Amino acid sequence: MTKGERESRLARRAAEMREFEDALRARGVLRIAGVDEVGRGPLAGPVTAAAVVLPPDFSVLGVDDSKKLSEKRREALDEIIRAEALAFGLGFADNRTIDEINILEATKLAMRLAVEEAARVLAAAVADACGAPATIEHILVDALRIPGLDAPQTALIKGDERSVSIAAASIVAKVARDRLMRSYHRSYPAYSFDRNKGYGTRAHLAAIEIEGLSPLHRRSFCRRFAAARPLI
Repeated sequence: MTKGERESRLARRAAEMREFEDALRARGVLRIAGVDEVGRGPLAGPVTAAAVVLPPDFSVLGVDDSKKLSEKRREALDEIIRAEALAFGLGFADNRTIDEINILEATKLAMRLAVEEAARVLAAAVADACGAPATIEHILVDALRIPGLDAPQTALIKGDERSVSIAAASIVAKVARDRLMRSYHRSYPAYSFDRNKGYGTRAHLAAIEIEGLSPLHRRSFCRRFAAARPLI
């Protein structure tokens, strides 16, 4: 495939990814937040959500489901998205919260916190046509509905593959969580969080067998290790 063919394919894909946003903007809905999460499956660390409000003229090629992108490409796109977004926010629900309220409710909590942060940033940075602080007018979210928010929502199955706003949120959330897990590695190097990001790899499971559970592990996800020596 030539460079021109590759760019043409990326342009077609970008147009497909804007369809939901374009349909909303055609109805006069201008400030749209895409919301996604990462980290529902790991044995350790938080579930992390991002909310991203892109400008109408956002045209960066290659924005897609974060799972389809290399780490290097995610990092590059994360920098661009943060620079060009009208606003973005992050939300975290830590392992203890996950154990207390379950992973689904913790995911919804992280998403709500992300949207609330993005809304605060948007209101501080952007004014509407009357000069009042701008608000989020619609939320596109991957698969779920987020309780406790006033703006209308559309839940899209596989939204990170269908909406540029949700895909941008998936990238921002993934990069933020990966950086956090790498920082945890410095405190708990035995578990190799810098490589597995808390997921249950063979090496990670072997480390739990030897070291026990760390303060970052989700006890509700590690019941088979309930008798393991906890790390103090």
